[in-house]
Amino acid sequence: MVKYFSCSGFLKSSWDQVTLAFWQRYPNPYSNHVLTEDIIFREVTPENRLISRRLLTKTSRAPRWAEKFLPAHMSKKAFIIEDSIVDPESRSMTTLTWNITHARVMSIEERCVFRVNPDNNNWTEIKREAWISSNLYGLSRAIQEFGLARFKSNVTKTMKGFEFVLARMQGETPTRTLAETATVKARETALAAKEKAKDLASQAQKQQYV
Repeated sequence: MVKYFSCSGFLKSSWDQVTLAFWQRYPNPYSNHVLTEDIIFREVTPENRLISRRLLTKTSRAPRWAEKFLPAHMSKKAFIIEDSIVDPESRSMTTLTWNITHARVMSIEERCVFRVNPDNNNWTEIKREAWISSNLYGLSRAIQEFGLARFKSNVTKTMKGFEFVLARMQGETPTRTLAETATVKARETALAAKEKAKDLASQAQKQQYV
């Protein structure tokens, strides 16, 4: 049995900008799980289409309940193949990615199509499909559910990463990441607590001399 998932979204940038950002999206604050990226094949066809294949290395942490069933090295990292076709004539880009490690435990295939948004030529529409499967006897359904939940979470990070890179390319200040926001708030809270502690200590010291 295979889990299927599909969704659509858009980026408020032109197709040309999004296509350019696609090749510059690593690193960004939302892609800390991507360790390396290497181009292993690239050519321009007679129809002027750019065809590429890249090898990505990503961290791949298994759920805690599954780690005891897997070899230790399998929870460290995964290798991903990414194929892409950029067609400037039709103004579309199609990508297909799949994991080549741990495929028996969990296989995830993803297909994305980037096109000009039909309602706004300055925006880019993204249609995404994913197929998640597992051949691990007795745990396949649980692993598929885990894979689907992780995939949905990664889709959100991918879109935020795109927005970050696009803002940087356009000379804008990227939106502060959640981690950065939490850090700033923590510092502000700590500073306020420190000042309050000083005041209380000062008041206590004055009372000693009254």
